[in-house]
Amino acid sequence: MNITPEQYQEMTKIASPNSKSYKNIPMAFLVGGLICTLGQFLNNLFISYGISTEIAGTLTSVSLIFLSALLTGLNIYKKIAKVAGAGTLVPITGFANSVVSPALEFKSEGLILGLGAKLFVISGPVIAYGTLASILYGIIYYIIKIL
Repeated sequence: MNITPEQYQEMTKIASPNSKSYKNIPMAFLVGGLICTLGQFLNNLFISYGISTEIAGTLTSVSLIFLSALLTGLNIYKKIAKVAGAGTLVPITGFANSVVSPALEFKSEGLILGLGAKLFVISGPVIAYGTLASILYGIIYYIIKIL
C-alpha cells in the first residue's frame, strides 16, 4: 500500500484529535501541585513526630513511591493520569508508575520472563543513566576536592 505524505498527514490528523490545552494545562498543574502538597504534608507529619528532617525526607519519598505503585496496581493511577496528564509525572510518582506498569502488563508471562524481565523496560535506561552520571559527577567532585 503506497501512501503519499499528504495522505499520511490527513490520516494522522483524523486519528489524533486536538488536545484541549485550556483544560489539560490547569488540570496538570492542579494534580501535580496536589501530589507535591501531599509530599509536603507527609514530610511535615513525619517531622512533627520527632523524626529528623533527613529521615523525614526519605520516609516521604518512600511513602509517595508506595502510594504511586499501589494506585498503579489498583488501576487508579491510570485514571488520574487520563485527567491530569503531565501532572502525574511529578518525578518520584511518575517514576514509580513507570516501573510498576510494565511489570503488571507482562505478569501473565510469568515471574521471571514477564514481571522480572519487563520491570525496568521504561525506567531501566533512566536508572542506568542516573547511576553512571552520579558516578561521573562523584569522580569529578572528588578530583576537584583533591585539587
